[in-house]
Amino acid sequence: MKGIVLATLLAAGAVPALAQQQPQFTHYGLNSMYLNPAYAGIKGQTEVNIIGRYQYLNLSNSLGDDNGSPRTGMVSASVPILPLNGGLGLVVYYDQAGVTKMTNAALSYSQHVKLGSGQLGIGIQGIYTYIGKGTYRAIDPNDVNIPANASDHKFDAGAGIWYEAPKFYAGLSLNNLFRSEYTFKSNGVQGVASQYLGENHAYFTTGYNIEASSNVTVTPMVLVKAVLPGRYDTKSKYDNQHNYSFETGVRATLNDQFWAGLNYRYDESISGLLGYGFGPDNRYRIGYAFDFIAFNQAARAFSSHEIMLSLRLPKSVPLVRPAIRTPRYSY
Repeated sequence: MKGIVLATLLAAGAVPALAQQQPQFTHYGLNSMYLNPAYAGIKGQTEVNIIGRYQYLNLSNSLGDDNGSPRTGMVSASVPILPLNGGLGLVVYYDQAGVTKMTNAALSYSQHVKLGSGQLGIGIQGIYTYIGKGTYRAIDPNDVNIPANASDHKFDAGAGIWYEAPKFYAGLSLNNLFRSEYTFKSNGVQGVASQYLGENHAYFTTGYNIEASSNVTVTPMVLVKAVLPGRYDTKSKYDNQHNYSFETGVRATLNDQFWAGLNYRYDESISGLLGYGFGPDNRYRIGYAFDFIAFNQAARAFSSHEIMLSLRLPKSVPLVRPAIRTPRYSY
């Protein structure tokens, strides 16, 4: 059964790659709640992640405008709801790139179904997004396509599936299902405004835990990302290879406490990851990722940096113990 799930997800997610409107994180292998609403609660334990990312450190320009380096702060939580055999998830992030600022909040619910040796999660997500535009340095100040100190907010939705087994996981998700259209006032002709479409984003991720020894686990992992512009019924929505991108990496974990890893982001960077767990059951974790921008350096700075703080509580157990049956009084 696990083979059927894997084959289905791979067939849907295996495509070439490049492009994206939303923040990306090098800690994607430890940050699945951000990628997929079906992940909510599927591990049977409460998880909270805080990530701060500074992309393209010190990317600047000669005109003294806003720093062009994307900066992102994110908080995510995944909580199992055992009586419903499901889970709740919450992701909130703030992202700034140049004069564009975005605040996004997503509330998720996942229903879990026993499947083979693991659990299949089917998740839905409600999304709220606020986008603010600052002042642009325009060649033509009357250009109607250039927003001027404007903002807009919209509600949208997402959905996904996630399979979690002791050694294997895979997930496929799609957000911005309604392709919300944001409208911003401009300096141009009165009554005319610039527009921005929240395009569909699809994510496929998978990983496999290999027990290299009694205390070392090696996890190869893959993340495929896609921006899917246009209507669902148009061929052009899916056939532009420049709308796809991928990452692949491997992480080694010692005694569920120390980890180190390498990651490759297509046509951009090579990354290193280090992490440490401490406290009871190593429930507190801190991780750091360094991205070396090895490709297409012309419009990017040398490096990106990311810090992760994480809390994993022990797995939840049912509050009511099951009845114990005995044949003693069966006559």
